[in-house]
Amino acid sequence: MKINIEIYKKEWVWQFEKIKTNLCSILVKLNPKIEHIGSTSVPNLAAKPIIDIQVGVKNSYDLDKTIEPMINNNYIYYEIYNSVMPNRRLFVGLKDKRYDKNFQNIYSRGDLIPHEKINKLKLTHIHIWEYETDDWNRHIIFRDYLREHPEIVSQYESLKKQLSLKDWKDGNEYNNAKDSFIKKEQAKAILWYRKNN
Repeated sequence: MKINIEIYKKEWVWQFEKIKTNLCSILVKLNPKIEHIGSTSVPNLAAKPIIDIQVGVKNSYDLDKTIEPMINNNYIYYEIYNSVMPNRRLFVGLKDKRYDKNFQNIYSRGDLIPHEKINKLKLTHIHIWEYETDDWNRHIIFRDYLREHPEIVSQYESLKKQLSLKDWKDGNEYNNAKDSFIKKEQAKAILWYRKNN
């Protein structure tokens, strides 16, 4: 599977805002905090054209309260990843709701996710965490660090473009190939954040 990396597009910001409005309505009872994260949130950084969004809920008990409303609003729930990240609930939104009937509402342990088919149709990844936990903060700090460090953005973009030339089993394999760079820069980002806050 090839990973499609596109030059930065300003439209990613308004796509985020549109999805955020929708999520605020879906999860209104939980009073969510919603942030644009990932590469599409960093100006001038080439990225997969999939909007990563982080949703914060008040406490861990609220995580499972998000599942039913998200599924009822045509988001695909990747329950399969709860075993790897038990403090996160991951959902995928497609570009067109008409495609939803082609996929399961929930992918659980033992299910085979049709990564290549879904990837071509993805609009967004929704990562739901407890607000202001280490997991929540790590993504915000890394985003802000990249926004302030264009030289790191350039290195990260070069890595992504280089990796996009390869064939991958799925997006997870591609993400694993970026992992050492991201972890190294996240550690620097935390030091940068502590120094400046």
